[in-house]
Amino acid sequence: MYNVFKTFFFLAILTVLFIVAGNLIGGKTGATIALIMAGLMNFIAYFFSDKIVLATSGAVPVEPHQDPELHAIVEEVARKAGIPKPKVYIIPVETPNAFATGRNPKNGVVAVTSGIRKLLTRDELKGVIAHEISHIKNRDILISTIAAVLVGAITYLAQIAQWALIFGGFHRDDEDSGNPLAFIATLIAIIVVPIAATLIQLAISRSREFLADETGAKIIKNPLALASALKKLEEWNRAYPMDINPAHAQMYIVNPLSGGTLLKLLSTHPPVEERIEKLVKLAKEIK
Repeated sequence: MYNVFKTFFFLAILTVLFIVAGNLIGGKTGATIALIMAGLMNFIAYFFSDKIVLATSGAVPVEPHQDPELHAIVEEVARKAGIPKPKVYIIPVETPNAFATGRNPKNGVVAVTSGIRKLLTRDELKGVIAHEISHIKNRDILISTIAAVLVGAITYLAQIAQWALIFGGFHRDDEDSGNPLAFIATLIAIIVVPIAATLIQLAISRSREFLADETGAKIIKNPLALASALKKLEEWNRAYPMDINPAHAQMYIVNPLSGGTLLKLLSTHPPVEERIEKLVKLAKEIK
C-alpha cells in the first residue's frame, strides 16, 4: 500500500509541475499544446511500445514444446495472480535478465534471456516470473505512460520557452512583457522543472519495482527465492552489462546497464541490496 501511495503522490507532484511549467513558460495556451502533443506521442508509445521493445531486444516467441518448464511456471504464476497467461518470449542473450510488457493483462508478455534459464533454479525463476507478472497485474505500463505524458509535456514546454528566449519572442502574458522577474522565473523553470520532473519519473519507476517485488513474492509465497534471484542477476549484470537501448533499461528486473557505476538518484531501479532487505523482512512476516 505504501508503494501505491508513493506512486500516486509522485504523479500528483508531476501534475503540479506541469501546471507550474505551463503558467511560467507558455501560459495556458502553451500548456494545452504541450499536453496534447505529449499525449499523442505517448498514446502511440502505449499501444506499440511492446512490439518496439520486443523487436529491439531481439526477443522471439517460445512455444510450450520448446521450453515446457518455463511455460508451466508462467501459467502457474499467472493463475495464482488471477490474470491470463502472458505470451512467452526468449531473448538470445547470455546475460541473465527479464522484463514484462503489454498495456494490460490481456496483452501481457514475459520475456527472459537465455542466460537466465541457465543460471537460476526453478524456485528463483518462479520468483522472477512472479515479479514480471506483477508488473502486468499492477498495470505498470499504463502508470509509466501517464508519467511519460506529463514529463514529455513539461520538457516540451521548456523547449518552447528556450527557443522563445533565444529569438526574443518570450511574452508569457501581456502584463509580463518586459518584466525582468518574469524572464528570470522562466529561465529558472526551463532549467529546474524538467530536471525535477525526470527525477520524479525515476522515483515512480523505483517505486513500481518495489511494489512488483512485494506483489510477486506474495503470489508465490516465497520472498527468499526472488531475493536469491536478484542477488545473482545483479552480480551478472554488473559484470556483463547488456547492449540495449538505455530507454528500455527500466523495463528489466535489474538494471542491465549499471555496471555498478550509476548514481542511485539517477537510476531507474532501486538498489538491489535494499530490495533484498525488504524481501527478507517480508519473508519473516509471511512466516
